[in-house]
Amino acid sequence: MISVNNLSFHYGKKTVLNSLNLELKKGNIYGLLGRNGAGKTTLLKLISGQLFPPEGDLAVIGHTPAKRHPSFLSDVFYIPEEFHLPAITGDLHVKLNAPYYPRFDHDRFESYLREFEIPGHNGKLTELSYGQKKKYLLAFGLASGTSLLLLDEPTNGLDIPSKTQFRRTVASALSDDRIILISTHQVRDMEHLIDPLIIIDEGALFLNAPLETVSAGYVMEKVPPGLQPEDSLYCESVPGGQISVRARREGDEESALDLEILFNFILSRGGSI
Repeated sequence: MISVNNLSFHYGKKTVLNSLNLELKKGNIYGLLGRNGAGKTTLLKLISGQLFPPEGDLAVIGHTPAKRHPSFLSDVFYIPEEFHLPAITGDLHVKLNAPYYPRFDHDRFESYLREFEIPGHNGKLTELSYGQKKKYLLAFGLASGTSLLLLDEPTNGLDIPSKTQFRRTVASALSDDRIILISTHQVRDMEHLIDPLIIIDEGALFLNAPLETVSAGYVMEKVPPGLQPEDSLYCESVPGGQISVRARREGDEESALDLEILFNFILSRGGSI
């Protein structure tokens, strides 16, 4: 559904993406992780047709995003980290914008608004708090019915209960013919939601794999402070000790993966795991 082949992008002399190759399939909620400046937002903008790649090929849901064909734009919804809502009522916003999305589901939209506890549509959207605005946009995007939903730092500005609502609602909105791609620094907010995991660093792809695949190869275990086992590939301090990452051995029991530690481990290995 999304095919990225030898994609490069530059801001002036700075290379942001360097010969990137990536495949994303329907029916998944992908997590896109990377350090500041790794190229995550640039990749989302290229996928959504807001930036045009000078090198490489990019195919998204049967389209070339840079051509910005109406049938492509009506099947992609992008929520940026920084956004603006106009000083109009929610009802008017829906009336003006929903027609651009042929599969927009008004009943689902109302249901999402209730789940997110967003007030009625009579007041202006600019009167909502930042977190409420974010949830309003999320509700609209989830109800849009698009095949591709791109979310850039969607949990910024949300309180803890809202983050729980977000995970539950996004999981329920996934279907077999949809891709949800979430770019985030808030890894802990996304545990038990994002899978497969994509990690990019310095414009290069370090990982694109289901967590089950990573878990089949590696184990995380807690060890005493200051002790790094000989077979440890990476250690990180945590309260009461360290978490050690090592290769899985025959007979090892299943162990949960801490996404933040996994991210740091993969960066420490330069993506070679």
